[in-house]
Amino acid sequence: MSDKSPDAYRTISEAGEEAGLPPHVLRFWESKFAQLKPVKRAGGRRMYRRQDVQLLKGLRRLLYDDGYTIKGAQKYLREHGVASVAALAEASTPSPDPAQDIKTSKVATQVAVQSDAPVTPHRDEPQQAASLSGGQIDLARSALSRLEQARARLSEVLEKTA
Repeated sequence: MSDKSPDAYRTISEAGEEAGLPPHVLRFWESKFAQLKPVKRAGGRRMYRRQDVQLLKGLRRLLYDDGYTIKGAQKYLREHGVASVAALAEASTPSPDPAQDIKTSKVATQVAVQSDAPVTPHRDEPQQAASLSGGQIDLARSALSRLEQARARLSEVLEKTA
């Protein structure tokens, strides 16, 4: 975290560090979210305000933590507004390596399927479940049902070959 005043402008590296994102992601998101507009200095150098960093953190939560697609996050941003998305940042804590979280979740799922053990939630998943919309919960239930059906079919096949 920077020693700068909360109201000071931040470079793309500083903003990315605060939001838990690499600079190339910030540049990409600028092209996808019209509401994300850092001030550009001479030579095109980006300077991020406090509200820009809060918006980045909120977008990060939507995309990385809550599982929204870019289009879904754009729709959420249009429907709820910048302030609402920026407010999501308060409940979001950046992971040092989102890719590692995905790998860890995949490994836990594979181990559970192989050992008949239940899949345990990863880190903050119980708190995230409370913030899911009804549609997201329905989608998750449907996916879980399909996984259970596939697992049952796989067990049948394995029993026949044994």
